[in-house]
Amino acid sequence: MKFLEEIGEYFYFMLKVFSKPQKHSVFFKQWALELYKVGVDSIGIVVIISFFMGAVLALQAAYNMTNPLMPTYLIGYGTRESMLLEFSSTIVSLILAGKVGSSIASEIGTMRSTEQIDALDVMGINSANYLALPKIMASLTINPILYILSVFVGITGGLLSSVTIGVSSLQDFIYGIRMDFKPYFIVYSEIKMVVFAFIITSLASYYGYTVRGGSLEVGRASTKAVVNSSILILISNLVLTQILL
Repeated sequence: MKFLEEIGEYFYFMLKVFSKPQKHSVFFKQWALELYKVGVDSIGIVVIISFFMGAVLALQAAYNMTNPLMPTYLIGYGTRESMLLEFSSTIVSLILAGKVGSSIASEIGTMRSTEQIDALDVMGINSANYLALPKIMASLTINPILYILSVFVGITGGLLSSVTIGVSSLQDFIYGIRMDFKPYFIVYSEIKMVVFAFIITSLASYYGYTVRGGSLEVGRASTKAVVNSSILILISNLVLTQILL
């Protein structure tokens, strides 16, 4: 019963979030600020994770190619496909759920516990729209760009690791990257990134906004936001893959 109640509260919260902003100038100012907080601040962790994911994928592909008749360009091909289809979208989104989701839930939850949201409501401001919409729109804008960055860095990491260790030549790896490339895979993964971005920011905003209590409840809300958004990302990944591929 509590689960159904939370679903109802979430959709009611979304109705308030997606109402028309009272001042578009304020919205765009907040959106630009959130672009930096949600996107630019996440570049470092996305680059580090993507580089090592690509490097490990390339090495694992090389070490599992026990048949000497298998061409080494398959290392580059396998690294590209793995980064394009799954790692740069799903894995990076799970990392962002932990970093961005917990930050949003803590920020809004702290505002709720210190009665700042109540003050906004008293002034006649749609607090849900003011606080959550810029965060959601910023994430929808920047996450697809982070995906492209992750793919590039991951493939670069795979190339450097495989060439440095000597499991593949530079020419073979690049040939594998270019072999049988399907642009639709990028479209498919970008759609997933948009869906994942919405899940992360909307759930984190909801759990932060509905906090009841002090700092302890804020921490619990952050944990619930990360756990539930991660579960929803995995479920939606399965559904979208079945629909789009």
